[in-house]
Amino acid sequence: MFSLRNLNTDESAMALADGLECQDSALFRHEIAFVLGQMQRPITTAKLAKVLAEKSENEMVRHECAEALGAIATDETNQILKDYLNDDIRVVRESAIVALDVSDYNNSEQFQFLNN
Repeated sequence: MFSLRNLNTDESAMALADGLECQDSALFRHEIAFVLGQMQRPITTAKLAKVLAEKSENEMVRHECAEALGAIATDETNQILKDYLNDDIRVVRESAIVALDVSDYNNSEQFQFLNN
């Protein structure tokens, strides 16, 4: 998982995103979503959004998908997250709020990478 993360290419991100379909372990899906958030690859948006939308998915997996979408921080991910501000599951609602805040910060002039 971490070798693919460290490659940080669209191809490695999509290979990881395929792990979101692994039904054997919610913990594994949660970790995949976490790593996808670290990678911040917009190409994974559709897969993350699909899992977030799945009401029968473990709420912590949905939470981590919301966080990952916030880290990706595009107009598309922001629109997706806004759809969950009134989700029935509290942790999903709160994650959408936090993710939108992270997205706003990542897109603000206040955010700077260490190498700038």
